Amino acid sequence: MSEQKDWTKEEIEKEYVGEMIAVTVPVNVHLQGKQRILGLAEMKDILKEARLISVGECGCRSRVKMCDAPEDVCLGLDEKAEEEIKRGSARRVSLEKALEVLERSHDAGLVHIAYTFKDDEKPRYVCSCCSCCCHSMSGLVRFGIPDAVVASKYVAINSSETCINCNTCTERCQFKARQIKNGEMVFDHKRCFGCGVCTGTCPTNSISLVKRK
Repeated sequence: MSEQKDWTKEEIEKEYVGEMIAVTVPVNVHLQGKQRILGLAEMKDILKEARLISVGECGCRSRVKMCDAPEDVCLGLDEKAEEEIKRGSARRVSLEKALEVLERSHDAGLVHIAYTFKDDEKPRYVCSCCSCCCHSMSGLVRFGIPDAVVASKYVAINSSETCINCNTCTERCQFKARQIKNGEMVFDHKRCFGCGVCTGTCPTNSISLVKRK
């Protein structure tokens, strides 16, 4: 891969972190203390308010190409959806189809992030991101830019009683909040951004999202 394809720290700080707010949105998660699956509720709240939704190719993964995660996962809302459809870079989809896109990308271990630009009251983009290709997550994970991504209102906690240290969650965590050290899972809550990607594949259901204090 040529260096021109990859993001530079200066480019991320100037063109992305300085122009938008990226917030993680948990999908398909179980909330401790509630006997129900939250599922796609938070994303539905965002998408249901949109009068128009489009889906197009993720510009980050198509540019950087550091992984084989799905690329057709970038959702545009309202005016941004209109722009993308007119440009021919996206197609109109129903709410149900948009939710299918989110479920597919969640299965692939991607983090759902809602992007709000300066002076906007509502998100204009909802994309499914990885730390190896995404400009915002690269800014946070690879370059240590704290304002690149805003954490969700949840944090993923672990049950030491049922955890079997299988390494599944550490492989899926985009934020490197979980690591296996000396045969045991070590969790750094400060690095957890509450995306819920780790919860759905834990074989012993040892991870739950709880409200961040």
